[in-house]
Amino acid sequence: MSYIDPKTALISLSDKTNLKKIVEFLVKKNVKMLSTGGTFKAIKKITDNVIEVSDFTGFEEMMDGRVKTLHPKIHAGILARRDSDMELLEEKGYEGIDLVIVNLYPFQETIASDCSFEEAIEKIDIGGPTMIRAAAKNFKDVVVVSDPDDYEEIINEWNENNGISYDSRKNLSQKVFSLMAQYNKSISDYLNEDKEDFHDYAFQKSITLRYGENPHQSASLFTFDNLKNKNIANADIIQGKELSYNNIVDADAAWECVREFKNPSCVIVKHANPCGVAESESIFDSYDLAFKTDPTSAFGGIIAFNKPVDLKTAKEINSRQFVEVIIAPDYENDAISEFSNKKNVRVLKVDLKQDNLYPGTIKKVSGGILVQDDDLKSVAADDLKCVSKRQPNETEINDLMFAWKVAKFVKSNAIVYVKNKQTIGIGAGQMSRVISAEIANLKAKEEGLEIKGAAMASDAFFPFRDGIDKAASSGISSIIQPGGSIKDEEVIAAADENDIAMLFTGTRHFRH
Repeated sequence: MSYIDPKTALISLSDKTNLKKIVEFLVKKNVKMLSTGGTFKAIKKITDNVIEVSDFTGFEEMMDGRVKTLHPKIHAGILARRDSDMELLEEKGYEGIDLVIVNLYPFQETIASDCSFEEAIEKIDIGGPTMIRAAAKNFKDVVVVSDPDDYEEIINEWNENNGISYDSRKNLSQKVFSLMAQYNKSISDYLNEDKEDFHDYAFQKSITLRYGENPHQSASLFTFDNLKNKNIANADIIQGKELSYNNIVDADAAWECVREFKNPSCVIVKHANPCGVAESESIFDSYDLAFKTDPTSAFGGIIAFNKPVDLKTAKEINSRQFVEVIIAPDYENDAISEFSNKKNVRVLKVDLKQDNLYPGTIKKVSGGILVQDDDLKSVAADDLKCVSKRQPNETEINDLMFAWKVAKFVKSNAIVYVKNKQTIGIGAGQMSRVISAEIANLKAKEEGLEIKGAAMASDAFFPFRDGIDKAASSGISSIIQPGGSIKDEEVIAAADENDIAMLFTGTRHFRH
C-alpha cells in the first residue's frame, strides 16, 4: 500500500479546534509549516517553526485578505504530480506541498446568526475551497484534512505506518468534495430566497445510528442545513444513551403534539401514537393525568412537555415508570440531577419555536419520493359548525377542541376520548373506525376512567351511523369530526337520537 510521509504542510483554519495537538505533532515530525493570517499568529504562540505564506510566495496579502493563497507557488505545489511534474516545479523554483490542513469560513453559522447581507457575502470562502479542492484532486500525492475531528486518526496512522495510506487519502478527498457540495449549496440557497423546489434543500449527515426500525436495518440521521433553533434532530442531549431510530421517530411525534397546547401539557407517545395527553395547571398535574390515561402503554414511552420540568415531576417520573426519552424546552437544575439517577434515560432540550424551512414529510415510494407540507391546519372555535339539535356547552367545547388537537397526531383511523382536557381513551391505526372507538372505550374502562359526559374526536368523517351509536352506548355526550360523508344526514340523526352535540370542522387529519 502506498504511504505518504508529508514534509511540507499548508495550514489555514477558521476552526482552530485541537490546533495545538496537530501543530506539536508536525513539529515532532519535522514538517515544514506554511500558514496565513490568524492561523499563523496562533501557531506562532505554539512554535516558531512556521513560515507566513506571504514570505513563502513573496506576495503580500491584499484586499483585506481576500487574496493571499491564490498564488502559483501555492497551487503548483499542491497540484504537482510527483511522477511527472517535479522537474517543472524545480525549474520554477517551487516546491511540493504534500499536506493541506484547511477548513472554511463559517458561512452557514454566519447566516444563522441574523447577519447582514454584506457580512454573509464576506464569509464566502474563496482561497480555502480552492486549496482543499486542489489537494483533494491530487490525493494520490497529497493529504488533505478539512475537519479537526480527523486529526487524531491521521496522527495515529502516521505514527503507526510512518505515513498516510492511499485509502485514507482517498477518503479524506471524498470528504472534501462532500463538504464543498454542502458549502456551495448553502450559499446557493442563501442567494435564492425561493425554496419551493425540493432539490434546493440541503442535508448534512449528523450521526450513524446503531440500526433502523429493526436490528437488520442500517440507519443514519441527517439534519437540514441552516437550522436556527434546537429541533428534535439537533436537540441538546443533556444525558442518556445514544438515541435510536425509533426513539427519534417517537420523540418527533410527541414534540409535534405537545406544541399544540399553550397551558402546561404533557404528551406520552408509544410507537408514534399518543397514549396519554393532558393539559392542566402545572406540569406535574399534566403528567399525572397523561400517565393515568394508559399506564401500561406509557411503560417504555416518550414523554414530552411544553413547559420546563421541575424536580417534583422528575421524581414522579423516575418513581412511576420506565421511560426512554424525556423532551422539554428546559429543566430545573434539580430535575436534571434527579434524572441523572437513571443514567440511560435520554433527556432532550428542544426549542418550542421550530425551524420550518423544508417540506414536512418526505416518503420514499417505488421509483420516487412523495413530498408534502406539514399538517399545520388549525381550527378555531368560531370555525366549528354545530349540526346537531343540541348545542355543546362550554366544557364540552373545550374538551372537543382538545380532542381535535390530539386526534391530528394519532394514526388513522383515529378516535380520541377526552374529559376535562385529559385523554381517557385512544384508538389508533385500525382499518375500521368503529374498532378504533371500541379500543378507546376499552382503554378507558381498563383504567377505571369515567366515559359518561366525555367528548370524542374522529380524524375523518363517519361513513355510517354505527360509530355514533357505539359512542352513545359508551356514554359520549359530544363529538367533533370533519363531516362530508354522503351519509352525514344519517350520522347527524344518530347524534340527535342520542342527545349528542356534534360539531363539524370541515377539515380532515389523516395520519398514515
